[in-house]
Amino acid sequence: MERQRPGTWVAGRPQGLKRMPGALLAEPTGDGPVLEHPARLAIIPAMPSSPEITVAAVTEADGRFLVVEERINRRLVFNQPAGHVERGETLLEAVVREVREETAWRFEPRALIGVYLWRNPASGRSTLRFAFTGAVADHDAGQPLDRGIVRTHWLSRSELQQREPQLRSPLVMRCIEDYLGAAHQPLDGVGALNLATATSVSAQSV
Repeated sequence: MERQRPGTWVAGRPQGLKRMPGALLAEPTGDGPVLEHPARLAIIPAMPSSPEITVAAVTEADGRFLVVEERINRRLVFNQPAGHVERGETLLEAVVREVREETAWRFEPRALIGVYLWRNPASGRSTLRFAFTGAVADHDAGQPLDRGIVRTHWLSRSELQQREPQLRSPLVMRCIEDYLGAAHQPLDGVGALNLATATSVSAQSV
């Protein structure tokens, strides 16, 4: 269903619902149409059943953060080293791989910053991002960077804020702010189950 605004009608409404003069929405009943209250029409558009699962790494050294400059749709943007979780990977395996592929650094995750669900207003695609913090080492200067990555940078918070129109998404600064100000979660809370281990885990009520 498309987004609804007060005083407008939405295409693709359920069968049996009719527009009534002076009303937002009406539903026929045995006693005649019953008008819906406008507050009941403030419906958030349905989220996709399967958002894209991604990971991102926030790494700081001397007040500067490791970011990549990448070309997306013929436009240069800045982002944390980040990417999709591939089939068969755990979250931690994915973030280590993405950092190596995009920056040539070896990343050691140390804590979970947060989990973020973001819907791109332009494409409508939803992303569920798991952001980790940690340290990098063992840089391989001879390694080719991942496709689309132009170069890497170490930028301060203020330098990133100055580049806000060029950030790939609002998640970039949100992860920086949460890294600086929020309590981090231990990696013990980042679990992974597969068909071999899931059957050995007993359900617990919460």
